Amino acid sequence: MKAAVFDAFGEPSHVLKARDVPTPTPGPGQVRARMIASPVNPSDLLVVQGLYGVLPTLPSIPGFEGVGVVDQVGPGLLGRLVKGKRVAVINSAGGNWAEYAVIPARQARPIPDDIPDEQAAAFFVNPATVLALARHVLRVPKGAWLLQGAAGSTLGRMIIKLGRHDGFKTLNVVRRAEAVPELKALGGDAVIASSDGPIEDQVRAITGGAGVRYAIDPVGGATGMGLFRSLDEGGRLVLYGTLSGEPIPVDPRLVISGRRTIKGFWLGHWMRERSIPASLLLFREIASLIRQNVLSSEIGRSYRLDQIQAAVHEAGEVGHKGKILVRPG
Repeated sequence: MKAAVFDAFGEPSHVLKARDVPTPTPGPGQVRARMIASPVNPSDLLVVQGLYGVLPTLPSIPGFEGVGVVDQVGPGLLGRLVKGKRVAVINSAGGNWAEYAVIPARQARPIPDDIPDEQAAAFFVNPATVLALARHVLRVPKGAWLLQGAAGSTLGRMIIKLGRHDGFKTLNVVRRAEAVPELKALGGDAVIASSDGPIEDQVRAITGGAGVRYAIDPVGGATGMGLFRSLDEGGRLVLYGTLSGEPIPVDPRLVISGRRTIKGFWLGHWMRERSIPASLLLFREIASLIRQNVLSSEIGRSYRLDQIQAAVHEAGEVGHKGKILVRPG
């Protein structure tokens, strides 16, 4: 089969190559999916760069999520239940940028027929992270401010739309001032650019000096520091990414006397703590909110496997529009 493979960590557009590899066969408790489409997520690029929290043995095929049709199953009941069905291919080991991918049967989640392939491809990582952070980890109440970094990202835009749906207010941080009007038009209650001055000063001006109780950040570095300093007493910052590759310098006085906390979030760890009924409920919620255009992804260009270098180059560009898809077919 054809797959996008890298033999060394590095710049994705340099190290990824489309080539022939053996077609995988599912073992006990596994299924094989014929891939329809898979998105290029920031986490995929970090893996190829060698900067992700967990790295694969090389050579390796990237791709944590996607949509495909189960065409072959290994021994076990769960596999037989999804054979022939279109499923979300949740691949915690990576490997979806290929014509076929093998995953545990429990991670092949059937997708409702009315969800198009493009949305099904990005069904899991961003929507599940959004719901987990806002509704479960922080439990942001109606009327409260949720401060977020990288608000112009696909996930950041979902947070804005979920805030409008659930009734909490979003205070959104972007790097470029020209992105402010677009996010306000999307429904962001307040949008600030880090280039316009210290984040904490702008946040406190908007909130009347109080700061915020809830914040999320995928960037780290100066952005993460600004969000942490924007917390009110007892406030919580949840980190779910390290896009800057830089640590957050924390004033221990804010932690000790101000009772401010920082917590890390990893979707894979969080999902493993969910029961099967809770996981099924989460997927039903995601499908419902995609139908309502709350957790739907803006879709950009699609690329074939032999165009993988162009795909990852565009996905890595600042300000690119829409989720880039790899379509093996």
